[in-house]
Amino acid sequence: MRLDWNDIRARAAKFAEDWKDAHYERGETQTFYNEFFELFGVTRRRVASFEHGVDLPENKRGYLDLFWKGKLLVEHKSRGRDLKPARKQALDYFPGLKDTDLPRYILLSDFQNFELYDLDISPEKPETFRLSELPDHIQSFGFIVGQERRVFRDQDPANIRASEMMGALHDALEASGYKGHDLERFLVRLLFCLFADDTGIFYPSDIFEQYVANTREDGADLGPALGSLFQILDTDEADRHNTLSAELAQFPYINGDLFKETLKLPSFNRDMREKLLTACGFKWGEISPAIFGSLFQSVMDKAERRKSGGHYTSEKNILKVIEPLFMDDLKAEFERLKARRDTGRNRALEEFHEKLEKLTFFDPACGCGNFLVIAYRELRELDIAVLKELHPTSQRVTDIGLYTKVNVDQFYGIEISEFPARIAEVAMWMTDHIMNSKLAAAFGQSYLRIPLKVSPNIRHGDALEIDWADVLPPEKCSYVFGNPPFIGFVMRGANQQAQASSLMKRLGAKGSRLDFVAAWFLKAGEYLEKSSARIGFVATNSLTQGEQVSQIWPALFQRYKLEIAFAHRTFEWSSDARGKAHVHCVILGLTRRDDKVTDKRLFSYRSYDSDPVESRHKALSPYLFDASALSNRHLVVSRARELWPDMPAIRVGSKPVDGGYFIMDSAERAALLKEEQNVEPLIRPYVGSNELINGGDRWLLTLHGVSPAKLRAMPSVMALIDQVRRYRLGELPPRNSADGENNQPSALSLMLANTPTEFHVTVLPGAPYLAIPEVSSSRREYLPVAWLDPPTVPSNKLLIALNVKLHQFALIISKMHMAWTAFVGGRLKSDYQYSPGINYNPFPWPSITDAQKSMLDELGQSILSARKRYADSTLADLYDPDTMPPDLRKAHRALDEAVDRLYRRASFASDRERVEHLFMLYEKLAVPVLVAAVAARGRGRGRRPS
Repeated sequence: MRLDWNDIRARAAKFAEDWKDAHYERGETQTFYNEFFELFGVTRRRVASFEHGVDLPENKRGYLDLFWKGKLLVEHKSRGRDLKPARKQALDYFPGLKDTDLPRYILLSDFQNFELYDLDISPEKPETFRLSELPDHIQSFGFIVGQERRVFRDQDPANIRASEMMGALHDALEASGYKGHDLERFLVRLLFCLFADDTGIFYPSDIFEQYVANTREDGADLGPALGSLFQILDTDEADRHNTLSAELAQFPYINGDLFKETLKLPSFNRDMREKLLTACGFKWGEISPAIFGSLFQSVMDKAERRKSGGHYTSEKNILKVIEPLFMDDLKAEFERLKARRDTGRNRALEEFHEKLEKLTFFDPACGCGNFLVIAYRELRELDIAVLKELHPTSQRVTDIGLYTKVNVDQFYGIEISEFPARIAEVAMWMTDHIMNSKLAAAFGQSYLRIPLKVSPNIRHGDALEIDWADVLPPEKCSYVFGNPPFIGFVMRGANQQAQASSLMKRLGAKGSRLDFVAAWFLKAGEYLEKSSARIGFVATNSLTQGEQVSQIWPALFQRYKLEIAFAHRTFEWSSDARGKAHVHCVILGLTRRDDKVTDKRLFSYRSYDSDPVESRHKALSPYLFDASALSNRHLVVSRARELWPDMPAIRVGSKPVDGGYFIMDSAERAALLKEEQNVEPLIRPYVGSNELINGGDRWLLTLHGVSPAKLRAMPSVMALIDQVRRYRLGELPPRNSADGENNQPSALSLMLANTPTEFHVTVLPGAPYLAIPEVSSSRREYLPVAWLDPPTVPSNKLLIALNVKLHQFALIISKMHMAWTAFVGGRLKSDYQYSPGINYNPFPWPSITDAQKSMLDELGQSILSARKRYADSTLADLYDPDTMPPDLRKAHRALDEAVDRLYRRASFASDRERVEHLFMLYEKLAVPVLVAAVAARGRGRGRRPS
């Protein structure tokens, strides 16, 4: 039975209470751990044994209290015993264990205290807690159910400081009037020189810093001095004038076109020169060339960055892509070969080394090359490790440069803007130099590849227009990866909209409202039709939620025959520069179906900014849950218009399209009432998602059906009507907007300008109605749904239903429906986004008898009664996990159990089980009806079976 963490946490609380008085090691240990494993639904004897014997030095024999081969070693003591000797005792057993049996985790305990060591992540720093705190730490034992904690290396903080330093220099140069292309190129050259000064390209070191320091303190001659230096760096030593100063002559020739173009030079002042000298004093050799991307982000302003969809990735997030895509497999293969002790070991290592040389890597939205840089660095690290095995230090190697296999020309990219495309080239060259220095140090040699001869293959152009096969033939490609633009549908410009829609339609997308990033997935799918390459892309999490799933995944699964090989569930983006992007994203790794990747890897996050826990599965759904139990692993939920029998229709609330001129707070309402005494019946409470959940007063002027004579008698109202008309025509910005905000009216807005007293959507209920927020926090266990009364007007941020019965309310707020919302519904960042077509209409509501309706009526009323006892609390207060009243939680639990039994007799252990069951019902009931409805289109609306 699979349990979710809420269930396991509840079991852990009971376990802690049951064992709070335990103290005797020998008499109680085995029962203690048998019950401990049962917390996770795991039978201890299936995985671990007690008193496992181990041979120790001096012909002695030791016995492990509990041992799980390759996973866990437990040393248990009586209550109150010091656990420090227990750790030494545990480690003393390691020499007697086989390499394959060595555990990753050590657990020390005396019943009341726990110390858990993860030897892969923090071998010296255990997680320590009391038995009473076990529920708060229970997920640290996720490895018991196959969920290993995975830590991806984060960016060195020095990289961020360096990016800020270059950003400050950029701002000073720009403020002086030095802008655009020249500024961008100039900064890239400076950055190269700063790296070169600290990494051995310039020899002796710090000659660039000294060159800058020798200029005038007021900075007046610094610009021309740098111009002379750039010219020398682009001139072969054989072609330099013999009258050249020794100060300039010591700089080497750098190829690669970096210094070829003649730039206009800036006029430095004292402050600007000091900023450059400060940058010179920084230890640039300690940071990653991936800073080039952060530099570019510092150069771009926010508006330009959003327009381009640019979100530059930290090393940590890049590793989340490239490690499960290829580095984990390559490292594991290398470790297996290295462990061999037969005569074929070296030949196998040589073949592996040749394999590295043949691999090719393609980023079709490479930006400044961060993905290419980190991938190249990681591959070179592996290249060096292989060389160390093939050529031990005891064997003399005359020229190690002849043996290294990996080079920058194995890497390919496409970038739409020229500046970042050139940055990508420079970053790759710098990485190459740094790795060459590491290689040389490993073998005690000097090794440089300067001047530059081999180049990365970076194409300047539009990846959605270019044929990727012209950049890298698909049959020669090993991996496609990267971070395509994150532009949402509503953020696209007209050209992007037309381009993406046309492309995605050609490539098999079923809808036109897909996020821009979807085009890269579809184009990669087409590219892989002639390739065995694997894909790893960062994407907006909307591709795995809501209606976009049904628009893109059928093409990826059916047309292009792809499978999900690995995925990261939603996590918070991190970037290493000023103005860092705040987005929630997923990572999706795809492979051809005939690739037959047996274990699909899923990385899940306890919170959106935590390290993930890895689990392995036979199949993954596009909604990123285990699809092993589904008969159709590719099943997706399509937007539905048809209503399920016996459930009320839901619709969106009022949508004024008024620019905010009809909407007012309490003070503004009072001011209008003072001016117009007859307007009071026309000003109604106005409630959207925020007001429903958090409370607060907002009011709406409703003029629907009001006679012209009555309107003309209210001058202040007429002034508001005129403002709405002008807003809809584009003559006024939205109310309370920033000064000068542009208002580009849509065709709909222009049409509505003809009737400024009317809303786009008018919903003025005359009876109580149920309100469901369109957006609500994912922290809540339940949807914050409530009844509202007239004259309250629901906004278009609410979904409403009329004539709702208590049993229908009970079904809507049940855990079963919440599970569907969490796994299948859309998201806005991390928040739930509720829609009729995905969350409500396609949901497999149960068929229930009159007796069951009466039961649900009572359970629904008990929830309303519990809420009523806290009349001073908002829905946000009532449904906050930390403040939810116990009686309200109890009422919900009783309802959840009852609703679960409407679907099957056996209880559900987790929300995942609920969703899997719902998917099977959806497949059996909804899909055939939808197919029949399409076939019968034009012959009336079909209804689903009860």
